[in-house]
Amino acid sequence: MKILVIRLGALGDVVMSFGPFAAIRAHHPGAEITLLTTKPFAALAEAAPWFDRVEVDARPAFWNVAGLLRLRRQLAGFDMVYDLQTSGRSGWYFHLAGRPAWSGHVRGCRFAQVGPERERMHTIERQRDQLRIAGIVDLPRPELAFLTERPVPALPDRFALLVPGASAHRPGKRWPAAKYGELARVLVGRGLVPVVVGGRDEVALAAEILAACPQALDLTAKTALLDIFAIAAKAALVVGNDTGPTHIAAAAGCPAVVLFSSDSDPAMTAPRGPDGAWPVVIRVKVLADLPVERVAAALP
Repeated sequence: MKILVIRLGALGDVVMSFGPFAAIRAHHPGAEITLLTTKPFAALAEAAPWFDRVEVDARPAFWNVAGLLRLRRQLAGFDMVYDLQTSGRSGWYFHLAGRPAWSGHVRGCRFAQVGPERERMHTIERQRDQLRIAGIVDLPRPELAFLTERPVPALPDRFALLVPGASAHRPGKRWPAAKYGELARVLVGRGLVPVVVGGRDEVALAAEILAACPQALDLTAKTALLDIFAIAAKAALVVGNDTGPTHIAAAAGCPAVVLFSSDSDPAMTAPRGPDGAWPVVIRVKVLADLPVERVAAALP
């Protein structure tokens, strides 16, 4: 049996699909399972135990005939497709693939999850309901040792992660770096070394935090995506915005305090623990107005 799983991004959404990935593998132990994803997540998928093959979706424009033909070949020949992306684009893939046996949100597919209630579900519950409709009712806790036991750089004995970034085009999702710097000093006072993680886009934010708290450790742009899981598994706690590395830390079992503005709804998108547990969520209309004292009081 050949099975295709579709999960294109973003990072937090991919992380929240670990449980469904594991459930699909457990439900089809002898199948050849392929994941269709985008380039940023290919290495993560290739390291995972849930897939036999990984295909990269180049997301061709609708006028790109050669690209669409390649995508159609990537979608062809499967006995079952689980569309965990359930976007307008991936819904269109159902038709491009020739309408095979399909689990998704497209009306007319064999295992259709339709109706307005799905739009009010958190990603975790929505995916569980989608798989239930397709006959998968057992969602085991995903085994993440392939990520959390990876070798990591030398780290302090006791440290806390800070995740000051978020999508560059969503600045309202970022708590100011100056306030992360103040919080870093609070953490030092509690015997924890603040460790800042993120990509190249967060280097300037980390520099501002270290200017306020020189005891902090800057790992921005110095670790691979997969390394953050192992780092988070050793951390005492994480404080972060609604962004991918915060999802990673929560999935790795790190106690999390997640900061939300009105730009996103934690009821729909909050990071979740490996057993589905909710983090501490602080939501305010404008994150710049969130006082450091309130965040410090919420630390586990």
